[in-house]
Amino acid sequence: MKLRIGTFNVENLLTRHRFEPGGRIDTAAAMSLFHFPRADERDAVERSLAVALEDDKRQMTALAIAEAQADLWMLQEVDSLASLQAFFANYVHRIADYRYGHFALIDGNDPRSIDIGFAARRDLVTPQAIKFASHKELSFAEADVYDGALAQFGIRPRDRVFARDCLAVELGFGDRRLTLFGCHFKSMNNGREDGRQVTLPIRRAEALAVKHIVKTWFGPGWREANWAVLGDLNGYRIGLGPLAEPVDEGDSGIEPLLEDFAVDPIENLPLHERWTHFRRYWSEEHGQLMESHMPLDHILLSPALAAANPTPSMQMIRRGLPYRVPLDPRQPDRSMARLATSSDRYPRVGWDRPKASDHCPLTVDLTIPQS
Repeated sequence: MKLRIGTFNVENLLTRHRFEPGGRIDTAAAMSLFHFPRADERDAVERSLAVALEDDKRQMTALAIAEAQADLWMLQEVDSLASLQAFFANYVHRIADYRYGHFALIDGNDPRSIDIGFAARRDLVTPQAIKFASHKELSFAEADVYDGALAQFGIRPRDRVFARDCLAVELGFGDRRLTLFGCHFKSMNNGREDGRQVTLPIRRAEALAVKHIVKTWFGPGWREANWAVLGDLNGYRIGLGPLAEPVDEGDSGIEPLLEDFAVDPIENLPLHERWTHFRRYWSEEHGQLMESHMPLDHILLSPALAAANPTPSMQMIRRGLPYRVPLDPRQPDRSMARLATSSDRYPRVGWDRPKASDHCPLTVDLTIPQS
């Protein structure tokens, strides 16, 4: 049995026009140009602007999902089950070759209410063959992952370990079974250049907690089971600098998932293709603009799945990324003139926005062995 599994951080698929006052970047730029004497007037304009921008963006998000043609999706940064269902009904299903259903989303721990959603092809399984489980209540103590590094954040042993959730989805296909553990780990951005290292202990605890969940779920036979950990793990060891030069960024926090546990099939790709997110920013420390292509999104396979798929086919759909992103990290010419005119993008993608997302979808084609 063959399946295509995908993960995609869709970047704030919302039913709200903002998280909080000034809390939505895509409306903030235009709103800053105007003065509104009354708060209710400003709110009405911002709401209208958000709806227009969201429509442009979600057409492109749907194009990326349709092009990927995955059978199963784990989606990050989804506002609610209602928004997930509305997005597929009114955007994806208008252009995609597949029809999706079996939607699931459980409200997690993120204060902005951006959660993990699941979707599967409607004809793939029956509703009775799917089981969902949230782990949002799991504490650091229960997962046995609490240490002194976490205490420095003011974190207590009984606090919840996941910044969002670990959504488990078990699917039955007759004599075969597949379990997915969808995650969205703690962001590396804490408003400072050292955000990666400062937040690393939290991601490490999340990774260890996922390991605990998987081993508890399957017991001693976890190596022989068909499972995958997938999502925006906000962690990587090797990034790509200009000209696709590999840059060892040091520990990321997700190492526990890769040390005698799961296998990352992205390692089979050429180095210049191993990325799902691009960042360009001014570094005060270095006094210059910095660029990095980063593999933030992962599909990690169980030993059994990895053995059955030694060189699985993977794809990243990058036509929904904005023109400012160099699609080939090896290209030396990063000028606006070249980037704006020579890259392959969906119609109406902009320099910075609109875009499908700031991440690109990642899929892997797998043969599912008998359980």
